[in-house]
Amino acid sequence: MSKKLKPKQKSSKACNLILTVLSLVWVFPVLFALIGSMKTKQMYNLTSFWELPTAISWGTNLEFIAKYSNILQSVLNSLFYAFCGALGCLIIASFAAYGLTKLKIKFRMFWFMVIYSGTIFPFQMYLIPVFKAYLKIGLYDTRIGLIIFYIAICVPFAMFVMRNHFLNISNEIIESAIIDGASDSRVFFSIMLPMSKASLAVVALTQFSWCYNELMFGITFVNNNAIKPVMATLSTFTNNTPAMLTACFIVSIPTIALYLLLNKNFDTGIAYTSK
Repeated sequence: MSKKLKPKQKSSKACNLILTVLSLVWVFPVLFALIGSMKTKQMYNLTSFWELPTAISWGTNLEFIAKYSNILQSVLNSLFYAFCGALGCLIIASFAAYGLTKLKIKFRMFWFMVIYSGTIFPFQMYLIPVFKAYLKIGLYDTRIGLIIFYIAICVPFAMFVMRNHFLNISNEIIESAIIDGASDSRVFFSIMLPMSKASLAVVALTQFSWCYNELMFGITFVNNNAIKPVMATLSTFTNNTPAMLTACFIVSIPTIALYLLLNKNFDTGIAYTSK
């Protein structure tokens, strides 16, 4: 006699089924890119969508990438931009979140909404004003101009995450430290940041990945091939799709490596927080 499934078991099975379907949908473009990267340009244009190649042509595609693009320099450029953008936004957002949650500042919600409003509007609306401003002050087509913009555009989301995390840290811990003679800066560096490893890791990963994979601002604010970010360089592979797909797998290595590096920190610090 078969046992009836409990509501929790039914819910768990339904959830697993949904997650499996979503995983397959997510893997689909990766599988398409993998098959396409194995073909030559001629084979890609003449064969059907799912037809497997008769021979793997990664060598030919890599040779094309090395000969007709500065992909290595572009990867180094994007790594530099992403590192500076993620680090800069983490520093500014952490200070802002600490001030808005634990320090006695007037109109906290007003200042929070002013900073967070940077994520409310579409990013496209920043293109023309920033482009004209960069032309006037000499930041167009420079590394520092792109870094400043990446930091500024990443701060609102990073501040939002860090603020929510700091709100869940008990004020009793901070009050105890202040009674023992700790200053606001000591509380921030010795208590708040060590207890925020999980949030810092998430923000670092998401903002690094966004800066590294960003295309729109990279092709708008930079014209010099020597300082172009990697996605702007990939956008020039219009006549050789297999080579572009091969390059996509190559340039995805840094973000995958960063995820593996920070993955162990995602759950760290949860035990230290309380509501």
